[in-house]
Amino acid sequence: MAEVDFDQAQAIPAANPAKRVKLTGRAFYESIGSPKMIVAPMVDRSEFAWRFLTRSYLDEQKNKELLAYTPMLHARLFQEQPKFRDAHFQPTKESLTSKEKSQVQPYLDGNPQIDRPLIVQFCANKPDEFLEAAEYVAPYCDAVDLNLGCPQGIAKSGHYGAFLQEDRDTIHKLIRKLRDDLDVPVTAKFRILETKEKTLDYAKMILDAGASIITVHGRERHQKGHKTGVADWQMIRYLRENLPSDTVLFANGNILNASDIEPCLEATGADGVMSAEGNLSDPTIFAKPPEDETSRDYWRDPRNPAVGGYRIDGVFRRYMDIIHRYVLEQDPPQRSPLYLPSDKVPEAGHDTVVGEADTGTAMAEPVTGTKRSNDMIGMNGDTAKQKSSKKQKTKRDKKDMTAVHNPNLKSMQGHLFQLLRPMLSSHTHIRDALARSRAGDIAAFENVLSMVEAAVKQGLDEENAELQAIMPTVKQDADELSSTNGHSHQHQVDEQSSEAARERCKRPFWVCQPHVRPLPDEALKLGAMQLSKKEKEALAQREAADSGVDVQKLKNYRTQEIVTDALKQAGGIAEEEIGLNKSQARVAETLPTDEKDKSHLRHVDNELPKEEALTCG
Repeated sequence: MAEVDFDQAQAIPAANPAKRVKLTGRAFYESIGSPKMIVAPMVDRSEFAWRFLTRSYLDEQKNKELLAYTPMLHARLFQEQPKFRDAHFQPTKESLTSKEKSQVQPYLDGNPQIDRPLIVQFCANKPDEFLEAAEYVAPYCDAVDLNLGCPQGIAKSGHYGAFLQEDRDTIHKLIRKLRDDLDVPVTAKFRILETKEKTLDYAKMILDAGASIITVHGRERHQKGHKTGVADWQMIRYLRENLPSDTVLFANGNILNASDIEPCLEATGADGVMSAEGNLSDPTIFAKPPEDETSRDYWRDPRNPAVGGYRIDGVFRRYMDIIHRYVLEQDPPQRSPLYLPSDKVPEAGHDTVVGEADTGTAMAEPVTGTKRSNDMIGMNGDTAKQKSSKKQKTKRDKKDMTAVHNPNLKSMQGHLFQLLRPMLSSHTHIRDALARSRAGDIAAFENVLSMVEAAVKQGLDEENAELQAIMPTVKQDADELSSTNGHSHQHQVDEQSSEAARERCKRPFWVCQPHVRPLPDEALKLGAMQLSKKEKEALAQREAADSGVDVQKLKNYRTQEIVTDALKQAGGIAEEEIGLNKSQARVAETLPTDEKDKSHLRHVDNELPKEEALTCG
């Protein structure tokens, strides 16, 4: 591989010089505003409406410091299928059939007025497919990213994402192809490996191939679900200190809320911090509290001045308004201000009643019961009042299909389950209504919003009543908590536990807050997950090594146990003393002829992997 001079900002001529000058490396990073806050690429989650919602909470200056990624797109499908392109990337209202920049008015994705800077991410394993897909989006974005971090099973079967780690040659060719032939820079997002030395070597290869920015997720490939655990910021710091100083590096992992951003920058030395799940739970994660302390959007704890957060009903309402105004291009419903307990009580009959309580807002008439609204992708109630006919059903089905193929509409339900998670376990009527809301059924989602506003109103009233009852002690509590930086000393917990994180992030249900998973050890104790045979074997070996037991003898003993168990399951006769070759022969006798030669691999090697394989998950 050719050596790259990292000490100088590169400026590679664009593949088509007539289009634009192609900056790379730190020169490119500075050209897009040197963003320090990054919305992560998330499958079916980081679409335009959610990106814009996140941006909407930032002032003009802070918006320049925010970079957003699209959801991960499949390069082969994107370059082959116009319908796939139209269903996932909408820079104009026309079908994306040309690789040249359209002269029609910009629509959503990559709109220079409302959706930049923007990086489009693809998963790929063939350089030509990657380039062709990237050429369609290049006119509407600032760079194209290669996904090298997806740990899911579909990535393994498709041979992309984190499962390209062992295929360094392919990774190098993918990145180099775009570096040489695409009009915009190429970047890459990847996960750390099992050692800092291997991770450093991996990062150097990616940079050598031509990546202008690297995003490092501080978790290994096997860390997902209950095994997610804590991201390793020290590994990212090691890369920062050992890669060329001009390398642009983003850190990803452990960003639960806004208070984690500066500590991450300090600990890792990264240029920017990327948020994924933290942003899904709280799209205001990059925003500061409003300066106006009377703001209705933001809740402040009267008992604890250090605790606050943006209200869920306000975020939900703003999200719906973005869908109306930008995606559907229609005026949102007229809405009254968000409720505060200090508001005058409206006269009887002026509130819309939904579910369990009043909304306190002027909304479209809500949908009750289990019947869905017949009005799809709009708020016109005439259709719902008419008798169903075959013609109307066909028209409605077409609208429904339009919604399914609109990335902003089909993601709404998933977003709202994530956003409303703090309240759904205690407000099951809202959970059920949301579960019944289909993509494009805007009336149904407006109904859920009304129910959320009603629940928040009730919660605020209950909090206010409680405060009124204990008002003399509230100021004293606030002063005490202020002197301890907002933390009570009544309940001490392990600072490294998920309980500590939950306690730090806990807010009333009507405030945006992160979902904190149990750590792997905690999940194991709770019975939420079980170790695989490989993991049990690795654990036994580690414990044996710690206690001074001969690990090789333990391996031999466990091999005998495994083979004996296989014999029992196959109906063979297990003997007290049994040789390995004899055992394999007996197991093989129970298999079809064409499988006999594979019996050793199936029953022994798969149970006793090499030491390095244990860390791959």
